[in-house]
Amino acid sequence: MTLTARLRKAFLESLDGMPPLDSLFDGVPDIVFFIKDAQGRYMAVNETLASRCGLPDKSAAIGLTAEQLFPPPLGEGFAAQDRAILKSGRGIRDHLELHLYAGGRRGWCLTFKEPVRGKDGRIAGVCGISRDLHGPHDRQEDFAAMSKALDHIHKHFDEPLRLPQLAEMAGLSVYQFDQRIRALFHVTAGQYLVKVRIDAACERLSLSKEPIAQIALGCGYSDQSAFSRQFKQAVGISPLAYRKKLHAP
Repeated sequence: MTLTARLRKAFLESLDGMPPLDSLFDGVPDIVFFIKDAQGRYMAVNETLASRCGLPDKSAAIGLTAEQLFPPPLGEGFAAQDRAILKSGRGIRDHLELHLYAGGRRGWCLTFKEPVRGKDGRIAGVCGISRDLHGPHDRQEDFAAMSKALDHIHKHFDEPLRLPQLAEMAGLSVYQFDQRIRALFHVTAGQYLVKVRIDAACERLSLSKEPIAQIALGCGYSDQSAFSRQFKQAVGISPLAYRKKLHAP
């Protein structure tokens, strides 16, 4: 175990249980925070989630599932998303989706979810945050169109993707599509596609023993050398060095 790993372990063991993350996010009204167990039941939430669901306080959400807490089809969609993460062990990032706002109004958020693992290394649940994207006067149909294109990127990043095709899917010109991506993620549309592919590659390098050439093909690269060049440019080290670093004792 490295010195850094030992210091982290000692620090976490010195705490009285988990840090109060829900309390930390109570002070951020435009972010929903949650932790769920493997059955999809809420184990921790922040005040924002509780108030948006019309609950008297945070404790009222504990033990409920997304289907019980949110109206259809929102609840079913969140639950299906959680089940996919629990099954695959792979989180989601930058997922553009509808959420419930104060007063029952629906609005768009960027959601990030990751699996939570127990001391035995097994997946024990899901944690995540959803960040509001807009004020009450923004046009929801614009986000709906972008959501379709972004969802296509996340589901088909292993295939050849062209910006004109994605822009057309969103009903925008290539320039407009790139501007929307910049506004949402602070990168160009091309950089966002690279980010999605490299994020997926990092997960596969950490969670599997697949050959790097196979990971390259599975993440949308025609050959290993092209993948390795772009990975090193984005991460700073080669895919092989990244895998060794993760599994170093």
